[in-house]
Amino acid sequence: MPRKPTRHHRLLPVQPLTFSPFARSVARVATAYLVKHYLRDAPLKSAGDEFKEKLEKVDRQSESSEDEEFDGVVQADFAFFDPKPDDFHGVKTLLQSYLDNKQWDLSGFVDLILGQTTVGTVVKLEDDEDNAVFSVITALNLGRYKDHKCIAELKEFLLNISHEKDKIGNLRSLLGDKAQNVGLLVSQRVVNLPPELLPHLYDALFDEVSWATEDEPTEDMRKSFHFKFYIVVSKIYKRKNANQKRPSTTDKDEALIYIKPEEEILHKLSMWSFLFPLQTQQVATHELTGIVMAVKAENISSFQQQLHTLINES
Repeated sequence: MPRKPTRHHRLLPVQPLTFSPFARSVARVATAYLVKHYLRDAPLKSAGDEFKEKLEKVDRQSESSEDEEFDGVVQADFAFFDPKPDDFHGVKTLLQSYLDNKQWDLSGFVDLILGQTTVGTVVKLEDDEDNAVFSVITALNLGRYKDHKCIAELKEFLLNISHEKDKIGNLRSLLGDKAQNVGLLVSQRVVNLPPELLPHLYDALFDEVSWATEDEPTEDMRKSFHFKFYIVVSKIYKRKNANQKRPSTTDKDEALIYIKPEEEILHKLSMWSFLFPLQTQQVATHELTGIVMAVKAENISSFQQQLHTLINES
């Protein structure tokens, strides 16, 4: 049965959740911009894209500007829904740069996400005539969908960007003989989605994965949700020359800046990970970098607990 939409009514103070003065500035500027222009333009830029557009401007701001607060308030009634065909264009927009600038079967990938209605969530404003999608989250079994063109192209992309000898064997295994137990964890959203929603989104996803192991109509489908591993493909900001020795400095910027705060937790819990360059325009001091992470399913409960703690304490 279709799930009733989960409603989250709130008066939303705009408070960016990040982990360094530099990142706080970026999030604050990007969030303020979106709050100012949402009602007029209803933007649907992904978190990474919006983050990048504001980064170059913030990169030149003074330390004093980093302490300024944007005190705007937005009234928004967010609701969680099962994916459905009407969400195609909204989800495709969010995932437009999921594999950097690679030309691939993105439409087919979105169709897989929307076709898996028992596991996956889209977030929209309640009673929004434009049906704008603010977030999508799901987990796709790489073995179950291995014959789909989009999954074959995604696997090819991941293998082509992996150049670390100690990682490529592990990656090949997860994409090959272990693929039936691997879930591709896909989570993308607009930059100003309230962080308070994140624990609920991830809890809903992993609850649905657990229920699917018992409730799906066939044994093969039930088995397809017995994940042992998750693969995450995302983007972070890395300080240029971060790996080189630098003289003593008062610069407090971290070498890595996580666009999505939950991905710092996933990164720490991962079995292995690697970075890869993106074919995107870079800014002066920080470069947008791709990251691939592999996380054991047994660590997901710890991830959920840490995410709740992070959001509650922010």
